[in-house]
Amino acid sequence: MNKALEGLDVRTADRLRQRLGLTLAQFADAVQIAPRTFHRRRQSGRLNPDESDRVLRLCRLFGRALELFEGEEEQARLWLSRELRALGAQSPLAVARTDIGSRQVDHLIGRLEHGVFT
Repeated sequence: MNKALEGLDVRTADRLRQRLGLTLAQFADAVQIAPRTFHRRRQSGRLNPDESDRVLRLCRLFGRALELFEGEEEQARLWLSRELRALGAQSPLAVARTDIGSRQVDHLIGRLEHGVFT
């Protein structure tokens, strides 16, 4: 079954947050879940489907950034949080808060992988 439909285990989201090196507030902002809601989800153990979808979207982008930086987690984390001119002086994390924004970030990664000047 689709993990997003059944709701991700909150521990999965916490592991992603830790790997990204984000505070709870930063992570909550990136996946658009209020910190208090995230705390309640910890008590219940599961995110709802919409929240799960946003966490999975962020996870996918982190994976793409890891590919771009050949597995160097620190470089991927720094790149995701750095304001980039190609994204209108916003960080990839900020832009990727929406589905359209995450597609922009994904497209930028693709261009960088192929050596296209941005």
